[in-house]
Amino acid sequence: MKRRKFLQLASLLSASGIISVGSHGWVAKGLAQTNNRKRLIVVFLRGGVDGLNIVVPHQEENYYDARPKIAIPVPGEADGVINLDDQFGLHPALADIMPLWKNRSLAFVHACGLNNDTRSHFDAQYYMETGVPGNKKTTDGWMNRLLGNLPKDKPTQAVNLGDTPPRILVGEMPVASLPTGRKSSRRLPIDRPQINQAFDNLYTGNDELSRVYQEGRQARDLLLADLEKEMEEASGGAPPPRGFAGDAKNLAQIMVGDSKTQLGFLALGGWDTHVNQGNSQGPLARKLKPLGEGLATLVQELGPLYSDTMILVMSEFGRTVKENGNGGTDHGHGNVMWVLGGDVRGGQVYGEWPGLDESELYQKRDLAVTTDFRDAIATVLEGHLGVNQNQLAQIFPGNSPYQRLALL
Repeated sequence: MKRRKFLQLASLLSASGIISVGSHGWVAKGLAQTNNRKRLIVVFLRGGVDGLNIVVPHQEENYYDARPKIAIPVPGEADGVINLDDQFGLHPALADIMPLWKNRSLAFVHACGLNNDTRSHFDAQYYMETGVPGNKKTTDGWMNRLLGNLPKDKPTQAVNLGDTPPRILVGEMPVASLPTGRKSSRRLPIDRPQINQAFDNLYTGNDELSRVYQEGRQARDLLLADLEKEMEEASGGAPPPRGFAGDAKNLAQIMVGDSKTQLGFLALGGWDTHVNQGNSQGPLARKLKPLGEGLATLVQELGPLYSDTMILVMSEFGRTVKENGNGGTDHGHGNVMWVLGGDVRGGQVYGEWPGLDESELYQKRDLAVTTDFRDAIATVLEGHLGVNQNQLAQIFPGNSPYQRLALL
């Protein structure tokens, strides 16, 4: 596609609320044309969330020694952690997801992350989204490569909730983008019948520009139909609530609707807690509360489809073990990955826990990484989506063979 046509197309599809990432159309690689209805949702917490205050090693004295102001009290104390397995506890602001732990559809992988020494948000997010740590020449994301290894479906097979396509979904496979919040179902100029018909008449051909426009139009129509159906059934026709819970509800409605969405991505920002992080209360707790509520909403709205869905919650890196002089934490290394869904062997904290003794810390300051984030994801892709070893080598080049976890 010529640059001029590409810019015209980007403008057209952005105005319509659908962004088709890539210009090569649908390419099914190595799989029969069957409809794989297993789902995967990735929630990315941008900013480096403090995993040590999410899944708290409450049996470690080093944790409390290193964090006199921001540590979460032990179970049983006022505002203490919610006990998980007598070694780890959950931040009390995340009480909404405890039923998932109890019904064994929620697990955590601790000391998990990026095996790279960067503490740059930009670089770490880039590496985790491309799935090729240390290589800044990789331009496509691992979720787009995953999409290329799944059977072809409708243009809404992969959906990003956000105004800008994230690196993780950039590539040759087309991806639908839907704005977050109240903007998600807002009617736009292109939705007016006269304008809509004019564009339809303009792009009726079989040329590449017309085909991609037609896919974008179809994707938007399918997404709006799912959302409008949910809104009509809501009390008084009110739109979903603001924030993550509302966006999670939108994504769930899309996945259970007729749009055949199989992959979903959401990103949440604001997790860079250098100052005044707080403990059981405070800025971090106030962000964790709606996160937990949103995940619970997502599970509830998925309904029976939750048994065929896996949800990964991840961040680019963790925080320093020691709190800083401003009552916060700085950029760290190892973190915790959350895994939710019908296939997970939940109710457990996975991964080799290295401990917080100074001799075990990464560069004497951070939680070490004992599980490569790609290994945890590859375990889910193979066990849940049926991706084979050859395909995994394409999705995560340079990480084959990978270390399987007992997650599934």
